[in-house]
Amino acid sequence: MRIKLDKFVVSIIIIIIVAYFFPQWGLESSPVPLDLIGTLGISLIFFFYGLKLSPQKLKAGLSNYKLHILVQASTFLLFPVLVLLFRPLIQNEEQEIIWLAFFFLAALPSTVSSSVVMVSLAKGNIPAAIFNASISGIIGIAITPLWIGLFVTEIASDFDFSTIYSKLLLQILLPVIVGVLLQKYWGDFIRKHTSKLTLFDKSIILLIIYKSFAESFADNLFTSVSIFDLILLFAGVIGVFVVVFLITGLIAKLLGFNMEDRITAQFCGTKKSLVHGTVFSKILFGNMAGLGLILLPLMLFHASQIMIISAIASRFARKVDVEKANEIAPEA
Repeated sequence: MRIKLDKFVVSIIIIIIVAYFFPQWGLESSPVPLDLIGTLGISLIFFFYGLKLSPQKLKAGLSNYKLHILVQASTFLLFPVLVLLFRPLIQNEEQEIIWLAFFFLAALPSTVSSSVVMVSLAKGNIPAAIFNASISGIIGIAITPLWIGLFVTEIASDFDFSTIYSKLLLQILLPVIVGVLLQKYWGDFIRKHTSKLTLFDKSIILLIIYKSFAESFADNLFTSVSIFDLILLFAGVIGVFVVVFLITGLIAKLLGFNMEDRITAQFCGTKKSLVHGTVFSKILFGNMAGLGLILLPLMLFHASQIMIISAIASRFARKVDVEKANEIAPEA
């Protein structure tokens, strides 16, 4: 049987290779304002989402409390508890740091932009994805320090999270609200050009991946550990992701979720935010000597979660189409 490679996955691999050989374009000193382009791109993505959503559909999506509870429980309970099971295996200080790095990853909130973009590609419940991805960052501000505080004795408390709140409101929620308000004027036009919007979404994701890897390669982040250690770390983050993904999917199925809600539960409930992780690490760990190692599993997870989800998004989208076709068939 011939295996067909997903074009988006191939594009991601190419982008990572480009970031390795040409990292300078993704740095702060770059003449190309990738940060600004990414920020505007993400805002446009959510603006277009708002245009595609009717207020009635948004309200219906937000009322699905079982889905919301599952996503947040997966993000802030299932992940940390899973990593906690391995704490008794720690035997030395180096293993303690590695375990703490994984636990820090597990305690982080979900990422916002890629969660909703991937749910959109897989044809999941977009309104519920927007709600859960957005609220996760707010919940994480309180929950993540509490989890880490159980194992780190000194946590600073004078950090100003206003930048996170302002970014959440201005870059995510405001564009959605504006889009919803303008939906009755431009909604039909946007829905007719969904394929072009999907291409735009993927382009922004590729830009985010390039910048993340370019900065990592420029800082020699991946040379701070041996190849064998890197393989073990990568296997660890993949293992955590797969276990949470399968458990979340199983629970969603037991709760009787339709395919769209199962996609949202699995895609949003298995994401971790690199942005929040970078900010939180500075306040939770300060100038800790092993900070680079603390961030490494998060970097690996950030890359792998996008690659894995993007690879299966098309397959999930086909399942949604089949499910909808089966619902229409009896009526015909």
